[in-house]
Amino acid sequence: MENFFQRHAFLVEHTDTTMTRPLMNEIDWSHRLIGIKGPRGVGKTTFLLQYAKKNFNVNMGRCLYINMNSFYFQGRGIVDFAEEFVKRGGKVLIIDQIFKQNGWQEELCECYHRFPGLHIIYGTTTVERPNDEDDELNRISHNYVLHGFSFREYINLQTQGNLPRISLEDILYRTEITQKNILLKVRPWNYLQNYLHHGYYPFYLEKHNFTESLLKAVNTMLEVDILFIKQIDVKYLTRLKKLLYLLTLSGDNSPNVSYLAQEIGTSRATVTNYMNNLEEARLIHQIYKTSGQPKKPARILMHNTNLLYSILSGIPTDQEVMETFFINSIWRHHTVEVSKKTGVFIVDKDINICVCDRNKKKRKEDNIFYARYNIEVGRENDIPIWMFGFLY
Repeated sequence: MENFFQRHAFLVEHTDTTMTRPLMNEIDWSHRLIGIKGPRGVGKTTFLLQYAKKNFNVNMGRCLYINMNSFYFQGRGIVDFAEEFVKRGGKVLIIDQIFKQNGWQEELCECYHRFPGLHIIYGTTTVERPNDEDDELNRISHNYVLHGFSFREYINLQTQGNLPRISLEDILYRTEITQKNILLKVRPWNYLQNYLHHGYYPFYLEKHNFTESLLKAVNTMLEVDILFIKQIDVKYLTRLKKLLYLLTLSGDNSPNVSYLAQEIGTSRATVTNYMNNLEEARLIHQIYKTSGQPKKPARILMHNTNLLYSILSGIPTDQEVMETFFINSIWRHHTVEVSKKTGVFIVDKDINICVCDRNKKKRKEDNIFYARYNIEVGRENDIPIWMFGFLY
């Protein structure tokens, strides 16, 4: 136990709390069981350590951070460890990478019932194990999702600013006054290209090659988060990797499931399952048409533009990049579907938004908003696309 406290103290001491994520203030920390979900690379470990540093004195022994990468837990369960921690006066146990511990869901439930004075905060992936929608853990745990940096967060980090979120209503219906309030403080367009290339994942701040770091994270998502949790045989890893690459190449085309099945040597049903797995891992977005029961997605885009640049062997088109940026900015709090009109997305069932270049569609339609790239300032239903990056 002393070794864990020493490592906790070292990690907390070397954790920077200069900039914390907005989620820190949105969580109700009074809950006894809190799950922090998120894909690899978005900063879950830093987030957990920042919470410990900001709220607990390391010398008091009330809070302890542990990581399931430790081989210690191959011979000892979480319940036994939690019991010893509680006996020592521990109050808050922070468990990172918990999904690597076999039977962790059941152990957390047991801890919840056996130790009423213990608060547990655990970090895990967004990939769900099969058939766990109705298990007890989901009923007693309060779960939150940590995403990558929004464009707004990225600008705040670069400028040491404090630009607030803006609502979709302000973007669409109060465009001019909303953008004016932002432009008086910063020129977002000057930061957009860097964000698109490397601003979504916090490890761009580290002094390493960003693309190599991201590709390493993507491979770990495929090899561990998907194969391990979904219990897929490792011999099918090459199929999963090839499918992700083929989807990256699809651009603005509707995915041809039969072609994809043939290319990776499997069935259409398996391709569909694989695509759902990739979406859970926050590697792709599947977007469906508005009418009828969807049998397959009408569009597939990478989850964020950093993935698009890193996975694609070549330079993506501006249209593909900007559509990816738009979908990634809006999907957390709004539904997005593909309209029957080419290039138009339907947000929240009745808002039509077309992502396009400033020179496209000169003959505008009044019932469509135009998210224009290559413009810094918009008016009426012409909206600079960077504004959507301030939604979260």
